[in-house]
Amino acid sequence: MEMDGTEKLMSEEAALSEELGSKYLTYFTDGQLFGIPIADVVHIIGMQQITEIPEFPEYAKGIINLRGEIIPVIDVRIRLFKPVIEYSDRTCIIVTDVRGSYFGFVVEQVDGVAEIPDELITQPPRMGNDAAACYLTGVAKVKDKIVLLMDIKKLLGEQEFESLAQTAYQSEI
Repeated sequence: MEMDGTEKLMSEEAALSEELGSKYLTYFTDGQLFGIPIADVVHIIGMQQITEIPEFPEYAKGIINLRGEIIPVIDVRIRLFKPVIEYSDRTCIIVTDVRGSYFGFVVEQVDGVAEIPDELITQPPRMGNDAAACYLTGVAKVKDKIVLLMDIKKLLGEQEFESLAQTAYQSEI
């Protein structure tokens, strides 16, 4: 039985989704290796001029203009309550699609793309107030490295997300 064009396209999309589902972009922040699903990544760009916005939280560095899109930029290090450091030539911005809005996340260095099958992923440990549990989805051991898997969409709270997305939208008008 032969598939029609729509069924074939849906089958190809499902296969691509499954393939991307086990691939993670890994990056360093404060000496720790983190990973986010590669399917969430839109662009990886070098550091560029960030326009500061008054009264943004400290971790929200401001906005950038990327090919006509105004994108809020979050410094992952500061969002994770780590000390501020100077940006280097390895510092970059990972642009992601968060619920239909683009957000840029400053990281110290991109490591690469890693294939991490589900069987290598364990639940993150639960301790204290479990603030990390809201954005950490798992822990994986890849070769000799520990990778903390992150749901980048949950790094910002709902109010923070709405506020930053709205500011970027107003900046485009």
